Amino acid sequence: MPRYFIEVAYKGNNYAGFQVQDNVLTIQSEVQKALAVFYKEQIPLTGSSRTDAGVHALQNYFHADVPFLIQQKNIYNLNALLPRDIAVKNILQVNNEAHCRFDAESREYKYYVSGKKNPFITDRSYFFPYSIDEEKLHEAAATILNYTDFTSFSKRNTQVKTFICQVLESRWVKEDDCLVYHVKANRFLRGMVRGLTGTMLQVARGKVTIDDFKKIIESRDCTKADFAVPGHGLFLVQVNYPERVWKK
Repeated sequence: MPRYFIEVAYKGNNYAGFQVQDNVLTIQSEVQKALAVFYKEQIPLTGSSRTDAGVHALQNYFHADVPFLIQQKNIYNLNALLPRDIAVKNILQVNNEAHCRFDAESREYKYYVSGKKNPFITDRSYFFPYSIDEEKLHEAAATILNYTDFTSFSKRNTQVKTFICQVLESRWVKEDDCLVYHVKANRFLRGMVRGLTGTMLQVARGKVTIDDFKKIIESRDCTKADFAVPGHGLFLVQVNYPERVWKK
């Protein structure tokens, strides 16, 4: 049976997260509904990255085993059925053993922080109207590259076998009126990007020193990190796969 990767983008404000859940709207439930209407049969989906409520994505993936040919022109039909804040970007046939979650080599996120009130980005950035030391932000972001155990930045009740992550990029950049935290890793823990961002903002405000930040990481205690930044400032930017997943 052919396997397809379905590439999607979405604005997450109106959804309880990516993965299907009972009695709430999610990205997966809306995409499955559109597929069922158009193809007139239920098509179960497996998701790549389980973004939380309110989190956005420029790129995320599902995979599905479908007993018929999906044509590129069907993307138009599916988008006509989907809400305006969810879009199918591409549908690609892949090798039958390819898995959109477990075969991902890395993922990239951005967290947007705005220091000025801007009505056009209030639902896509965190309004943080405090004086911050940008040099301390950069120092904190660089410090993260020295560690692999991110237990302190994983929310509780997370069913994972390991808290080890290889962070490949960690930096703050300016984009228009926002300070943006860009992070890339081979895997992420639940709440990890928001925990890192919130704690680094406390460093930039002078509430936490760089030495304290290191101690928070080394403590492996999630009660010491700051997860208070909202989901709507976070974007899943890209999911990266090896060439072997794509059907030649």
